[in-house]
Amino acid sequence: MKTIAALQAVVTAAPFDGEPSDAELDAIDRELPVILADVDLLDAQIMTIDRTPTELDQQRIRRARRRVLAARRDLANRAVQAGGAA
Repeated sequence: MKTIAALQAVVTAAPFDGEPSDAELDAIDRELPVILADVDLLDAQIMTIDRTPTELDQQRIRRARRRVLAARRDLANRAVQAGGAA
């Protein structure tokens, strides 16, 4: 029977400090417009969950969807221009 202590060195060989790396923070900064546009779309959709959407609600959702698509397009274009894959 093996003990867990024998395997502990393998599991804890690389301690995790709980903080994001600089590369992860840069990726979040690049994707922030998409994240914020997604949040706006969710807010618009959440407002209509318990009621029938009015014409104004439908316009707000369409506008939010267009912002999400535009933000994703801009992010993909920046990735292609930088030489990466979209």
